[in-house]
Amino acid sequence: MKGTYITVAANDGGSFKAYLAKPDKGSGPGIVLLQEIFGVNRYIRDVADYYAEEGYVVLAPDLFWRLEPGVELDETQFDKAFALYQKFDVAKSVEDIAASVAALKARPECVGKIGALGFCLGGTLAYLAAAHAGVDCAVGYYGVGIEEALDLVPKIECPLVLQFAADDKFVPAAAREQISAAFDGRQNVEIHVYPGVDHAFARPGGHAFNKPAALMAHSRAIALFRRVMGPHLDLSALWDEHTFYEFGKRDVDATMATMVAQPYVNHIPTMTGGVGHDELARFYRHHFIPKTPADTKLIPISRTIGSDRVVDEMLFCFTHDIEIDWMLPGLKPSGRYVEIPLVAIVCFRGGKLYNEHIYWDQASVLVQVGALDAKGLPVAGIETAKKLVDESLPSNGLMKRWAESATKK
Repeated sequence: MKGTYITVAANDGGSFKAYLAKPDKGSGPGIVLLQEIFGVNRYIRDVADYYAEEGYVVLAPDLFWRLEPGVELDETQFDKAFALYQKFDVAKSVEDIAASVAALKARPECVGKIGALGFCLGGTLAYLAAAHAGVDCAVGYYGVGIEEALDLVPKIECPLVLQFAADDKFVPAAAREQISAAFDGRQNVEIHVYPGVDHAFARPGGHAFNKPAALMAHSRAIALFRRVMGPHLDLSALWDEHTFYEFGKRDVDATMATMVAQPYVNHIPTMTGGVGHDELARFYRHHFIPKTPADTKLIPISRTIGSDRVVDEMLFCFTHDIEIDWMLPGLKPSGRYVEIPLVAIVCFRGGKLYNEHIYWDQASVLVQVGALDAKGLPVAGIETAKKLVDESLPSNGLMKRWAESATKK
């Protein structure tokens, strides 16, 4: 737990606790984080801490306080959680959310706009907050019962993202279809359905956790918050700074300083890199920076910048004059010059680099260094790099039957 608890005054008297997480820089836009039926438990606090790393001041109010203050359950205690949910006063909770929005807005750390984010019960409450609590945007994950409150659609003017699981028995296809139809034509509302996953797919450690869906859903959530509230980060400049320290200055400590506390790097073809600060620093210090040829050049081809990641397409050019641990482990230097297309997908958390997924055609590298005979195999050497920058070069040379289709319609 990185945050602290504060006390929020209820509009009708009394008060309740709320977990407050702040970004390292101390201030930012606000997010009111709305709990599942399990209360403000460790998972919800972890989500708050996560979004604080993204640059937000996050407040997670205890919305069960009128029934039982300080509820912290997990999915093994579903019966108790559901019993609390059955007694839950939704109208009063909306008032408490509005009070939480006001409390967050009054804090000096909260600068700018305020959004709502919720899961399960909280997903529905995020939808209700968009209608009643004065938030500037809202994201709801697998909110149960939204289809029963579609009369609120005309009152929702702020941007809204709703995320659902295709196999969710609590929000079946018929309910999702009603919700989609109610928002048909609304340019500021996105509805996403994730195939093959169940309710609570975003909760790590839960029975339904699905990492690919959770990552995609988070990217869509953060895209909304960035667009509406900021903070607006220059991810391109952050990535350029990181690569400068890697390939220009070749400074491990400076490279690591551009990353979050526990980053990871994965070179997909060879599964080299590191997970966590210490392992990754070891990798950079002993197996990457000093094991990258001195004449290495990165030639940009294209760059796509999203809300939380950069996709860089480039030519990676070098002479194989040292053993390259991370790309060609165990192969003695061939002395040959190599050019390959390379794609880097780089994810950021707040203003720091979180992870890198790096892709290239390993067969092309092996052909170019003389470790693989391309004869009879559907692989190419430096030609892949040449064609990337000159599309007029011949296509389909590896397809032995290409000529057969010349006269076919």
